[in-house]
Amino acid sequence: MIKNIKTLLNFSLLAMTLSLLSGCQSTAQSDPKKGALLYSNDLSSAEEVRNWVMEGPGKTEFSDGWMQMYSPNETMHHVFWCPQDFPDSFIAEWQAQNLKTDAGLVIVFFAAKGVNGEDIFSPALPQRDGTFSQYTQGDIKSYHISYYTNAAHNPDRGHANLRKNNTFSLLQEGKEGIAAQSTHPHTVRLVKNKNHIKMYIDDRKVIDYIDNQAFIEGIDTGSALTGGKIGFRQMKWTQFQYKNFKVWALNN
Repeated sequence: MIKNIKTLLNFSLLAMTLSLLSGCQSTAQSDPKKGALLYSNDLSSAEEVRNWVMEGPGKTEFSDGWMQMYSPNETMHHVFWCPQDFPDSFIAEWQAQNLKTDAGLVIVFFAAKGVNGEDIFSPALPQRDGTFSQYTQGDIKSYHISYYTNAAHNPDRGHANLRKNNTFSLLQEGKEGIAAQSTHPHTVRLVKNKNHIKMYIDDRKVIDYIDNQAFIEGIDTGSALTGGKIGFRQMKWTQFQYKNFKVWALNN
């Protein structure tokens, strides 16, 4: 009888622990399937990105079907925004390749909207110039994942981070994204199924998180973010190239 009671208590404690951890790491489950194609851009020419918005002194050039992005003379960090809004749930994929391994940092922003639900390009919002705090602690909200992390001040960090803005809250320290010295093309896949966020590099999962806890380290980050825009950010030392950016709805 005592043994059975101990067993029941152990199971109860385990269930409580798993419940408390659910906001930090998701339970294992398969990804939803790709539904309707919402957006497709091969990023192969200036014409393809004529409606995209560059913030900061970033420059794009095109070669062999790739869009190369960098800051001339490493002047300043920059963000290149896709003009389309995406829904609460989606699968996004693109290819990325590092052209300069000595230093750099690459981020994707997603679910980006103004703090009051505005379009991020609303004239009611302050203009942005690539300064990081404008995106992480300013007048827009978003998630972001740093999936290549070899900044000059923090070389070869070795792990991806998922953060929630505009409180710059660290939701999850993930696994290594694109390796610091890799010069191979990589496929990046970002899955947002409402409040469940995953990222894969070449089918290797590096982020898996359910945003169901508003308070992170005592800061109220608010409810899970829904739809919004996607943008590619690079620190000023970075020279990456991208192609085949596609976004699908989910087919649950």
